[in-house]
Amino acid sequence: MFRRLVLQSTARRSFSTATGSQGSSGALVGAAAVACAGAGYYYFQQNTVDYKAVKAAIADVLEDENHDDGSYGPVFVRLSWHNAGTFDKATGSGGSEGAGMRYVPEADWGANAGLAIARARLESVKSKFPGISYSDLWTLAGTTAIEEMGGPVLPFHCGRVDVLDKKLPDGLLPDADGRDKKDSNVADHLRDIFYRMGFNDREIVALSGAHALGRCHVDASGFWGPWSRSPTTFSNEYFKLLLDEKWTLKKTHKGKKWTGPPQFEDKTGDLMMLPSDIALVTDKAMKPFVEMYAKDENLFFEDFSKAWTKLMSNGCKSIKQASV
Repeated sequence: MFRRLVLQSTARRSFSTATGSQGSSGALVGAAAVACAGAGYYYFQQNTVDYKAVKAAIADVLEDENHDDGSYGPVFVRLSWHNAGTFDKATGSGGSEGAGMRYVPEADWGANAGLAIARARLESVKSKFPGISYSDLWTLAGTTAIEEMGGPVLPFHCGRVDVLDKKLPDGLLPDADGRDKKDSNVADHLRDIFYRMGFNDREIVALSGAHALGRCHVDASGFWGPWSRSPTTFSNEYFKLLLDEKWTLKKTHKGKKWTGPPQFEDKTGDLMMLPSDIALVTDKAMKPFVEMYAKDENLFFEDFSKAWTKLMSNGCKSIKQASV
């Protein structure tokens, strides 16, 4: 079991944490605390967590033949990324800590549409391991999914603490086509978002490689279709397709005029790319990295691992590597 204490405070955001694994003692040996930026609340949690067991439980709920392409893996990756992608290096706010997507308004951001199913799917894991924070659970879910779908073995750092309230402004996550943004150039929009988090062009392209996974849904993002023909396999196929296929603006869908936001399709109409994907090959500074990763999957895996770990760690001040 775990206990929560809510204390009023006006202190600056700070916390300390210590974690342990289940084993020789049944005592509560972990302690963590975090102050919610601007809200004046602390959330304390004490427990031991067997992260290897949590990882195994996440792997157990990945597959479901009734969901999309038979796996929740891609949506777990998206959950992790959207939970972490709110970080602002200038203010130190946002990041994977806090799990603010449990609350409105963050849960209702347009960029987070469709992620409720991922959060709900992980509730069975949370009920088995109540000591793990949602912040750590969502982070480990994406990390586990990438590995289970053939991606690199990624380090996992634990110690994130949930907050009782976490209000961040909408617009922190990228728009697939840069709409409603000041930038007319989609690549520059990506830079606005990722540079704010402390990433460079190479890291932007590496992280974009996760689009090898999953598909878009009209009822969530407005876009439609998968990026690749193996949407549950993590590979460098995304980069190869960007370079090798001829991508044209989608005009029709199932025999009718396409009325959704602008997106691109291959000659078969089965695969799609977003404007933010095409920007990677039309931007002169980014395209060389697409070419590098298309030629060398090992290099892509290496760079992705570094960038993913950075994304998941941004804004987390007391995490430490866990044995998973």
